[in-house]
Amino acid sequence: MSNRCVVVCVLLAGFCFISWKHSLIGVKDALKLAGRGFIFLGICTWLIYMFPRLKYFFFPVCQELPDSPLLESNRQKEEQVRRAQQHQHNDKTSDYAESVIKPRQSVLLQQRMERYHRMTGETWKLSRGFPVGGEEDQRCGDAGVDENPNQGARRRRKLLQTVTQDPVQQEVPKQKKVIVLPDEPSADTEGVVKIALRCPSGRTIYRTFLKSWSSLLLLDWMMKTGYHPALYTLCTSYPRTVLIAAADVSLEEAGVLTNTVLNVEEKEPSIT
Repeated sequence: MSNRCVVVCVLLAGFCFISWKHSLIGVKDALKLAGRGFIFLGICTWLIYMFPRLKYFFFPVCQELPDSPLLESNRQKEEQVRRAQQHQHNDKTSDYAESVIKPRQSVLLQQRMERYHRMTGETWKLSRGFPVGGEEDQRCGDAGVDENPNQGARRRRKLLQTVTQDPVQQEVPKQKKVIVLPDEPSADTEGVVKIALRCPSGRTIYRTFLKSWSSLLLLDWMMKTGYHPALYTLCTSYPRTVLIAAADVSLEEAGVLTNTVLNVEEKEPSIT
């Protein structure tokens, strides 16, 4: 391409020189003629250079390259590796769910059911009892033949009650604790703080305390509200920390220095 351009330029220069020698035009007109020739040559070169690009721009050609066998085999290997890794992750997830998550959930559910039955007084549901046709029928079968059906039914019922009852737990009835909270101090008293108790039901109650009072008063206040300390605890809003309540710990030592909002949260039962 470059050789052709040089030949064309030489021929054009020779043509211009011959035309100037055998013509009556002056040097100025010859220079104009040569300049016009170079401009025409540049325009033709630019058109030749831009024609293929303009053609592809206005008439694009979509040609699909055939996939080579090497690329196809690599793609299949990558797909097989991806599927194998996905199967391994699925197996690990299912094994973890079967060996860790489900046993933990079943233990927590069993503990909550036991706590619910103890709170409602239905501890008889926690006993195993005897299956129908089992040991109690064998014991009932040892009775004398001379008893009537009513006596046999009464004896079997008493025997079943003695078997199903829980002889281990014999708790002495405890005296009901009477909660008496001290009177609220006035707002202008030194060391007074206002505490808001946010309950799980959405209700919020307020009360004033002195920072020198025992922190157990907060638990008594929570219990008087209807949330037993054995099932619920008090936590600060932010940062979330469990409030330390003890007889020898004052509110100031427990961290209640200013007006505070405490959340009543349910205790998480321990798995062990």
